[in-house]
Amino acid sequence: MKRRDFIKNTSATLGLIGMSNFPVYGFNSENKKHITVLHTNDVHSHIDPFPATDTRNPNQGGVARRKALIDSIRNENPNTLLLDAGDIFQGTPYFNFFGGELEFKLMSMMGYEAATIGNHDFDNGIDGLFKQLPHAQFQFVCSNYDFKHTVLEDSVKPYQVFIKDGVKIGVFGLGIELAGLVDKRMYKETKYLDPVGITQDVVKKLKNDEKCDLVICLSHLGYNYKTEKISDLKLAGLTQDIDLIIGGHTHTFLKKPTVTKNALGKNMLVNQVGFAGLNLGRIDFYLDESGNVTTDSATIIV
Repeated sequence: MKRRDFIKNTSATLGLIGMSNFPVYGFNSENKKHITVLHTNDVHSHIDPFPATDTRNPNQGGVARRKALIDSIRNENPNTLLLDAGDIFQGTPYFNFFGGELEFKLMSMMGYEAATIGNHDFDNGIDGLFKQLPHAQFQFVCSNYDFKHTVLEDSVKPYQVFIKDGVKIGVFGLGIELAGLVDKRMYKETKYLDPVGITQDVVKKLKNDEKCDLVICLSHLGYNYKTEKISDLKLAGLTQDIDLIIGGHTHTFLKKPTVTKNALGKNMLVNQVGFAGLNLGRIDFYLDESGNVTTDSATIIV
């Protein structure tokens, strides 16, 4: 079978499998607004599938498969939001040759709507990242990097609000501490701010001022650590009013989203889907006329 036909046929099959893996867990979805959130993290410039000779992920991943699956889900539910949690750059010769241009162009073609910034997105320096932004037809969000006096000052927003079927969805970003992880020359005057305090301020604005029905955090902090280092799970327990944290950095493969408690003891979701574009995360939210949110969730393997 030709490679192009293989990708096409496999993508169609996986799309059908993915769409059949979303049972409604004991609630009636009629008269409820349905919002689908799709997400990736740490794709690291993996454009092609892994080769057939790869010992861990043969023939898996690749942009062509992902786009076919995204398109099939959008056909199922037009009210779909596509997001990325950072580390778009670095990992294959595509980045070494094109410097991120190809990654941003392909993400734009797939219809990504927002992404946050990972530490490897500074691998060509802050100027290298800025140079590629015209190729990104989606918004970068990061609330705890202060980009004043840098080229990114007017290009990266703390948050972005999207409206799908009348539902207001606030999406904000958080980046990992760069000191000791990235050469200072790469991020220059960028300042790292406490993610917990920033989160409380941003979420309050999204809920009270922007009147958001759903709040999503795009985090590149990492899923969890054995130390006291801030992570997605720690952030969840120290904050409130976030419905979903989409994580990155630690390349954590979760079979399904983690249900955890926020600072008020209420359930919320944390998800992360590994690396290299092998998985595409999917979370389905249902909102009734009173604004109550019910979640039906799964992770689709691409």
